[in-house]
Amino acid sequence: MEMYDSPRMEIRKITVGPYSNNVYVLICKATRKSVIIDASFEVPRIVEAAAGSTVQAILQTHCHMDHVAGLDELKATTQAPVGIHPRDEEQFHLRGDFQLEDGATMRFGECALRVMHTPGHSKGGLCFLHEPHCFCGDTVFPGGPGKTWSARDFDSLLQSITKRLYVLPDDTMLYPGHGLNTTIRESKAEYAVFAAKKRSAPVYGDVLWSQS
Repeated sequence: MEMYDSPRMEIRKITVGPYSNNVYVLICKATRKSVIIDASFEVPRIVEAAAGSTVQAILQTHCHMDHVAGLDELKATTQAPVGIHPRDEEQFHLRGDFQLEDGATMRFGECALRVMHTPGHSKGGLCFLHEPHCFCGDTVFPGGPGKTWSARDFDSLLQSITKRLYVLPDDTMLYPGHGLNTTIRESKAEYAVFAAKKRSAPVYGDVLWSQS
């Protein structure tokens, strides 16, 4: 388990399952109330990561199989309600206990997350912001964006990244759904290589900023 610190919040990161999914437990230092971001595999490890806190909610960045593999078990174990964006409820035929809309504030103890709708990888993809920390799911990774299945989806994801994330301060830390953390500064520098290239064909799929 990796641990990161901020003035009001403790961040615990574990990597689980066959696709190396990152799950985050965010704990309010003052009240020990917490939220879990993405109910992936290995639920006992997720529960262990939340030890010493009272889980207030399970928040889904999106609902692809690898991010919801443990959802029923984790909900039953923690008795915490599940928040999902309505577009992902429609796309994946799931129902949360409450809907996470763009611009909403998710509070736990004395901490709060701002909900940011960042579609493209999925229709209801979300990021959660507690400055200077942004939990970005599969929106963007070190080296490239999340996977897309059409040029239209890729364009939507690109707008999410450039118009929603890249306007954040450069020192904002990005915590993705897989892999290592990065920063807005580093991600913008990688994207600049992609943006400088001329392309004659639509781009989508598994894209790397440096190779597309």
